[in-house]
Amino acid sequence: MKIEIIPEKCIACGLCQTYSNVFDYNDDGIVRFADSDEKVQIFSEDDDILTAVKFCPTKALRSSL
Repeated sequence: MKIEIIPEKCIACGLCQTYSNVFDYNDDGIVRFADSDEKVQIFSEDDDILTAVKFCPTKALRSSL
């Protein structure tokens, strides 16, 4: 599955990292991938990542299968 981060929409609430450790934050608290500065990454299907995407309050995370 492809996961996209849209940092302009992030409000730094911290919810995504509580669901999955693939997410981290920059110095301003804005979401980023833990292991990359890329905005799009491909992952095996993972329920924790999908939960983070689903419950992001601003839709700063997007997924496509």
